[in-house]
Amino acid sequence: MASIQRTGPFKGRTIGVVNDLSLDEQRYLYQKAKELKTLAKSGGDTRPFRIEDRDYQVYLIFMEDSTRTKESFRNASKFLGCRTNVFDTATSSFNKNESITDTIKMLYGYASDSCFILRTKLEGVCRWLQIALSAYAEATGKPNPGFINAGDGKHEHPTQEFLDEFSFLEHLNWNMNDIHIALTGDLYHGRTVHSKADGLKIFRNVKVDLVAPELLAMPPSYVARMKDNGFKVQIYESLDEYLASGKVAPIWYFTRLQLERMGESVLEKADVLRKSVTFRKDMLGLLPEGTRFYHPLPRDRINPTNPTFLDNLPLNGWDAQSENGYWTRIIEIGMVSGLLGQDFEGELGRPEELPEDFIKETTPAEHKKPEYKVGIKPVEEGIVIDHIAVGKPIEEIWSNIEAIRKILKLNVRSSQGVYHSLRGEGEFKGIISLPDIISFGQKDLKKLAAIAPGCTLNLIRNSSVARKYRLSMPPRIYGFDEISCKNENCISNPKHNEGVVTEFVRKTGSTFVCKYCEREHPFREIWDI
Repeated sequence: MASIQRTGPFKGRTIGVVNDLSLDEQRYLYQKAKELKTLAKSGGDTRPFRIEDRDYQVYLIFMEDSTRTKESFRNASKFLGCRTNVFDTATSSFNKNESITDTIKMLYGYASDSCFILRTKLEGVCRWLQIALSAYAEATGKPNPGFINAGDGKHEHPTQEFLDEFSFLEHLNWNMNDIHIALTGDLYHGRTVHSKADGLKIFRNVKVDLVAPELLAMPPSYVARMKDNGFKVQIYESLDEYLASGKVAPIWYFTRLQLERMGESVLEKADVLRKSVTFRKDMLGLLPEGTRFYHPLPRDRINPTNPTFLDNLPLNGWDAQSENGYWTRIIEIGMVSGLLGQDFEGELGRPEELPEDFIKETTPAEHKKPEYKVGIKPVEEGIVIDHIAVGKPIEEIWSNIEAIRKILKLNVRSSQGVYHSLRGEGEFKGIISLPDIISFGQKDLKKLAAIAPGCTLNLIRNSSVARKYRLSMPPRIYGFDEISCKNENCISNPKHNEGVVTEFVRKTGSTFVCKYCEREHPFREIWDI
């Protein structure tokens, strides 16, 4: 059979997080997986779902242990008729401190077209490789490779999320209106439950019950994201507390306790923690009729949170769930290879467009020499940074002044102070006067906006304001040596030496998230203010 033309709209895409696929694209994935599974189970013709091109290379790069994810992708690739390579990281030059970026570039050169499926302890790897290899592909004239995140640290596991949602939809007869689900176990480390903060958006009305002791609770950032997405969220500290509430979900999702990621202080309490989220036989009578249990697997063979006495009960949804990983991952590779998608109708997933209007030049008012009683003298030639942290407490204003001087390296003759603002009684602002600086580049303006949003910068010539800029909070902060993601497991953290340029994207207010690992950083934390 001749190979099928691969020109679908998903070709060369990256699936690094759930939100890399729009809701329409996710619905397409589930519909195609349903079609394929039905055809295969009935002995139908599955050839339209096969690539049948040995020049298309699928690399499985698993730097953490895996059984189901790795084997389902391996078998999915073989079904598709691709060249399948399982990269042995244990005997590779990773042990000689070779960078991930260099390794992927090398492997990318061995085929005319390729897809990389990665599981790593480092978070945000697929996003970085998407950027790095896109530039490399353009330079070499080759098509962009696809990247699929098979789990990165405790960040996300989007392909597990897609198979989970597919399994829920099967159980609900493909009704996307409502879901009520309980998430229980290790919600702190569990990337599969973190992915549900966005994955459950496929349903119109979502109720989520979070059941975990405080030490294993869902991180607040993901709880906030669920609420921002319109989910109704309830929190419980144990299964006993949850079942006593009388408001029990008909779908449960268990996770194992990820002891390998926990510190000694938590490990000492492992037995108590495990007991609080382990299902018992005496709980069976408290479940709603038709309840179904799911688990991403593997279960702990000694202390599973959903014990083996459940295996042969109608509650067992995890066996079928595990199989669904095969069907959904065939479709995922088919999508990023370009095989699938010609019949797609709907909204394509696109990066959010960020405005760049945070620096606005305004017409200077008629210049009047300021009549400060103390401190700052009028500048004849130079720069004045005004309205620093206006309206904030005096201590915070001084802190911002010091941060500006430190980060912009303003080691020159200057004066500075805190003064009354014309905004009203009791309102203060900071001012830095720099008579020796006569130029201020665009990069400096961006840095100043990122350090002190809300301030103004005045270029003084002949004792008058020649140019005036109003600076607001930027949509992203990047390109500065002084910043770094505080998540040590992030691919962009300097300790990993991957040459990744740190970038933060504004989420809300003064909160930013790392472009790669999505770790939240309060604005002042970015600069260590």
